[in-house]
Amino acid sequence: MNIMDPRHTYIQGAGVQLHCAVAGDGPGRPLVMLLHGFPEFWYSWRHQIPALVDAGFQVVAPDLRGYNLSDKPSGKESYHLKLLVEDVACIVRACGQERAHVVGHDWGGIIAWTFAGCYPQLLKKLVILNAPHMGIYLRKVKVPPQLFRSWYVAFFCLPLLPELALSANHFASVRNILMAEPAAQHAFSDEDIARYTEALSTPGALTAALNYYRCGMLRRDARELARHARTDAETLILWGEQDHALTISLLEGIENYAPRACIQRFAHAGHWIQNEIPSDVNQAMVQFLQAATASAQ
Repeated sequence: MNIMDPRHTYIQGAGVQLHCAVAGDGPGRPLVMLLHGFPEFWYSWRHQIPALVDAGFQVVAPDLRGYNLSDKPSGKESYHLKLLVEDVACIVRACGQERAHVVGHDWGGIIAWTFAGCYPQLLKKLVILNAPHMGIYLRKVKVPPQLFRSWYVAFFCLPLLPELALSANHFASVRNILMAEPAAQHAFSDEDIARYTEALSTPGALTAALNYYRCGMLRRDARELARHARTDAETLILWGEQDHALTISLLEGIENYAPRACIQRFAHAGHWIQNEIPSDVNQAMVQFLQAATASAQ
């Protein structure tokens, strides 16, 4: 499908320059920030950007630090969760708006959950796509079935070996990650896969992406920051039930962290929900965010 060509710019984050795709610039348009996960970049939101712009929103989709065209600081400490969250706050302020709707998938979702707890004054509404709250994940990961599905997290935390495994045979493992679920078989074209692997091929990008796991999962203070994040903002959770990495049990107890959360489950979608069923995701997201905008006027 054709997508609206966004404007590309750089925004100062917490000590880094962040490449951002921006669309729908104009006065009076509420800001929506789209935060991607592993192993993606802003292009993960190619189906959502035009739909949100058509619905009257300004959209900014950053390459998170370390990804694609954004700065790639060395050392895993540069990917501490508090810095990833500060990057989001910097972007909101740089866009000249008091608050933003924040949408996050996978690691972008973990950042979004934490941002909601750390910067409630900058948040309008929160949308989460197949991303666990760490307060629940850290409990569920200790027992089956989530224990068995999270083996890759321990592997990604190892030094060097994950880089070698993921980059072998022209990033064949990355293709497998993206195409592993039946629901994703037709979600990514060859061109899409090529764009993802090209972004990961940028010097330092793969190690940076893995450092999210190495710092966010191994450092106790990073885990605690995410574990205790709580938000009173209206929250929409969109969850593909065919996710091979994240079980539906990760939604149990979400009311303790987001008491105003509404959950929509999709039986025939998996982890890459915004690519697998973009029309459903767009409709749910736009309805939710437009309702938020109307209530604020």
